[in-house]
Amino acid sequence: MKKIFVNTICLLTLLLMVNCQEDEKSFGALGKPTNLEVAVDILGKTAAAPNGDGSGIVKFSATADNAISYTYVIDNASPKAAPSGVLENRFTRTGLNTYLVTVVATGKGGISTNTTIEVEVLSNFSDPEAVQFLTGGTQKNWYWAAAEPGHLGVGQNDNDETKNYYANYYQAAPFEKAGSPDSSCLYENVMTFSLVGGQLKYQLDNGGRTFFNTAFQGIVGGTAGNDQCYAYDVSGLKDVSLSPSESVVTLNALHQTQTRGTLLNFSDNGFMGYYIGQNTYEILSITANRMVVRAVMGGNPALAWYHIFSTSPPVQTPTVDYTNLVWSDEFNTDGAPDPTKWNYDLGTGGGFGNGEVESYTSDSDNVIVAGGNLKITAKAEGGGYTSARLKTQGKYQFTYGKVEARAKMPAGAGTWPAIWMLGANINTTPWPGCGEIDIMEHRGNFPNVIHGTLHYPGNSGGNGNTNTITIANASTQFHVYKAIWSPASIKMYVDDVLFHSVANSAAIPFNSDFFLILNVAMGGTFGGAIDPAFTQSSMEVDYIRVYQ
Repeated sequence: MKKIFVNTICLLTLLLMVNCQEDEKSFGALGKPTNLEVAVDILGKTAAAPNGDGSGIVKFSATADNAISYTYVIDNASPKAAPSGVLENRFTRTGLNTYLVTVVATGKGGISTNTTIEVEVLSNFSDPEAVQFLTGGTQKNWYWAAAEPGHLGVGQNDNDETKNYYANYYQAAPFEKAGSPDSSCLYENVMTFSLVGGQLKYQLDNGGRTFFNTAFQGIVGGTAGNDQCYAYDVSGLKDVSLSPSESVVTLNALHQTQTRGTLLNFSDNGFMGYYIGQNTYEILSITANRMVVRAVMGGNPALAWYHIFSTSPPVQTPTVDYTNLVWSDEFNTDGAPDPTKWNYDLGTGGGFGNGEVESYTSDSDNVIVAGGNLKITAKAEGGGYTSARLKTQGKYQFTYGKVEARAKMPAGAGTWPAIWMLGANINTTPWPGCGEIDIMEHRGNFPNVIHGTLHYPGNSGGNGNTNTITIANASTQFHVYKAIWSPASIKMYVDDVLFHSVANSAAIPFNSDFFLILNVAMGGTFGGAIDPAFTQSSMEVDYIRVYQ
């Protein structure tokens, strides 16, 4: 349905704050726009679907005599310039909604004519996977991922390819806001998403106080020159609607940032813990236990804030380090790997799960120490692929400590190198009950993205407790991959940058002996499609060391 109302008035708030009557006397000879007409084309509109195909996309085409430019104002939002009179707009509110669209035609001297129309548009949008991640199917609590660098950050919101789409202005250090009454309230947030009768709901428990950006402290009477915690009532269950993102954050070549394409829209001034005058958040990424969102700051669209959330409460524990070297292999003796330290897994990768396609061997073509490095080489041969998998099972295993490995990754789509550990009780407590600590995994299909993951009951397979970090030159330069495993936590690093931290407890199987594994898999559910032109590539390991 479309209703059209045509008026000839001066839009004082949209144009130059000029007096229409005075301007007509001064510029009447120049002629103001007349005969303003607006054509409306709702994408997918048919007799059976008069409000469109659900995409929410509408193309407007305005024409007027004596007009030199056009401006559109949709539901009193910021004006959108359309010099030619043509504007394509995506209406994102889910369902069938009516919008007021004002079209302003401007002539010489700033004289204007406007038309206001009503457009009824259908927007069908759903993201059932995101809803499942948010709620676990019923209800789930989310917290600030305070242990992660950049869990709170801000960056520029423009089209600068070298700087946009990440927090290039500021990134909070791990637990930076703890320890001060001015800011520690941030980590008290509990954000609960739930499904009630099929409707996505949200409740923020802020512990009685909210961390306010300084630009918005006035609503609570604050006058501090920096961000502060203030008493603020956030009670009440909010509705959450999903809509498609109009963001240009699709893929940033430098920082590998991309968007899921889903917006979370909170009713009744709902917000995600940090008050920035915004109740719409763009999901950049989400898994069962980690979420990254981006929100344009209210009143200042030049700034975008980034938040990282986790399903694990932010528990700050003293940093534990281990400095006594108790076991290592420096790979300084050419030939086969040291048999006093390493065993082999042999046979087809399919036997190890994950749909891998390699066959593991102990041949020197696949595994050798040369020039101070261990080289595990995946090769295409005989219509298949060969590789190697080394393990310390039965020769060395330990509980708690620091593992460091300096390594360079193979290259090529389908390669899947890993530096990891399994519970030594795997023969009596099958996986995932025995626990798995993936210190480093790399997928050749996604170069330079390093994964750190824990697998255990409830968090196994594709639901692992995981995080990633993007580095430079993973396959051309050596980097140090590290895990610090203590009774309190398991923390993972690349080149001393912490990127994943999980609280340890008696409820998860990370409090007994584990052994080390080095391998390069091919394909499978995680490695993905293999480049048909792949011939061979190696993971090179300079050393691996255990400290306690």
